[in-house]
Amino acid sequence: MRAKLTNRNLQKHTLAVEAIMRRLARHFGADEDLWGMAGLLHDIDYESTKADPARHSLEAADELAGMGLPADVVRAVRVHNGDHGLPRESEMDKALHAADPLSGLIVAAALVSPSKSLAGIDVPFVVNRFGEKSFARGADRDTIRCCSELGLELDDFVALALEAMQSISGELGL
Repeated sequence: MRAKLTNRNLQKHTLAVEAIMRRLARHFGADEDLWGMAGLLHDIDYESTKADPARHSLEAADELAGMGLPADVVRAVRVHNGDHGLPRESEMDKALHAADPLSGLIVAAALVSPSKSLAGIDVPFVVNRFGEKSFARGADRDTIRCCSELGLELDDFVALALEAMQSISGELGL
């Protein structure tokens, strides 16, 4: 990831998504290492495809496949970008799709809290911010709501993600 992403904020984003994916895997009784790998590597093509967003996630998936990564990780990375209209089939696919924007919403919520930290926010704070359309506009609410495809209510999804991100707050600088 660090070889492909030089922007420190993008690196932190992938670390946050990795943590969320590991926590979701534990919740669903899935392989934490595989799910974490998908989270950590899902945006490795972000810097190289920013001028052509239609290639984002496709290029990353092709590169990961070429490296011999497991097919389910490659697929989750490929389908996490909803712009391609590819069906999300596995729990890992669905989790990565929804976790990606949620990580950004949680970071934004932490940054506007009085403490400017993940420790200073809770689920109701994040959910209230979720309801504010003008807050963290880049965090696609419809994509986050796809947590329902996993059988998770929004509050439960936020709780799992917040717990995961709080567990690595030092690495995230929050």
